[in-house]
Amino acid sequence: MTLPAPPLHTDILIAGAGPAGMALRLALARLGVAAVQVDKHAAGLNTSRAAVLHARTLEVLEPLGVVPDLLAHGLKVQDFRIRAGSDVLLHIGFDAIPSAYPFALLCPQNRTEAILQSRLDAGALAITRPARLVSAAATPDGIAAGLALPDGATQTVHARWLVGCDGAHSAVRNLAGIAFEGGDYSETFVLADVRMDGPWRDEVSLFFSPDGLMVVAPLPEDDGSSTDRYRIVATVAATSDQPALADVQALVDQRGPAARVRELLWSSAFHLQHRLAAQVHRGRFLLCGDAAHVHSPAGGQGMNIGIQDAVELAEPLALALRAGDLSGIEAWARRRHEVAREVVRMTDGLTRMATVSSGLGRAVRQAVLGLVGHSEFLRQRIAVRLAELEE
Repeated sequence: MTLPAPPLHTDILIAGAGPAGMALRLALARLGVAAVQVDKHAAGLNTSRAAVLHARTLEVLEPLGVVPDLLAHGLKVQDFRIRAGSDVLLHIGFDAIPSAYPFALLCPQNRTEAILQSRLDAGALAITRPARLVSAAATPDGIAAGLALPDGATQTVHARWLVGCDGAHSAVRNLAGIAFEGGDYSETFVLADVRMDGPWRDEVSLFFSPDGLMVVAPLPEDDGSSTDRYRIVATVAATSDQPALADVQALVDQRGPAARVRELLWSSAFHLQHRLAAQVHRGRFLLCGDAAHVHSPAGGQGMNIGIQDAVELAEPLALALRAGDLSGIEAWARRRHEVAREVVRMTDGLTRMATVSSGLGRAVRQAVLGLVGHSEFLRQRIAVRLAELEE
């Protein structure tokens, strides 16, 4: 729905209305901080994209009142296994992690966004869309941001802070002149939601193959029930923009145990990067989520650290607005930048480990994973890290 043009002055202007942007808006509203939120899309995207919420993310979302709905519409999974074909190389269990949420919650991103949107609606917190950020310049007390509106007009909004939650191609990051450092993966990533006769209903599986990695994760139905719906993510040398059922079946046949893909619900192919913004705070510009970091989907970390970036920013922003104290924002920027750096390093390592092609390399990998698998301490450390409870 197209909403009226935003007001000319606001404390906080949030660009982007994905999970990070909506979480930030809710966290600010809880603290009584006024914000304007804009998004370039006319409506929320209806594809499932990211599909897992980890324990730390559920913890930080608790004060926003959305966790009961997420739990009702998600699927709890306690096991993560790394496999090579039918062989289990490493089993990580989440059942003993130090959290009230000892599991990974499988919940498609469009459903997570719908739950966040419902909470915004309940608080009469409107998103102005479609409205595209086209300019931003520093002023003595903030940022003058130019928005392109649907009627062709441009409106200037004066904000004390501008927060970019606007994705990997962030206009906020570009306008702030912040470098996005890293590189591109040579492979193409295939993303598909399917109905499949598979043996992995109670786990998330990461398959290692000389041809590339494949992640298989169970997905819930709309009511949270468990049936035969799965998410598949895989690296390939090349594919069409919308891989067909036969393409997905070929990946499963090549990289996993025998399973029949009965129906393709949705598919996409995309190129991915491993990049980190040089900084997440420059003047009155701030970056959260994919605007600040992008990386491999191995480990299911991306949406999670984006939501955490956003929720943890709310209190430092409120302090800056009310007391002029920037120390909280500076500490937030250091902390979240280091968290992102570690996640980019970890997911890139998993991706490269998955695609080792030499016999010697695979033997070394299997030996290392075997040693880890025999150490309860190391398995628990990995579980805590994947759940993002070290952050």
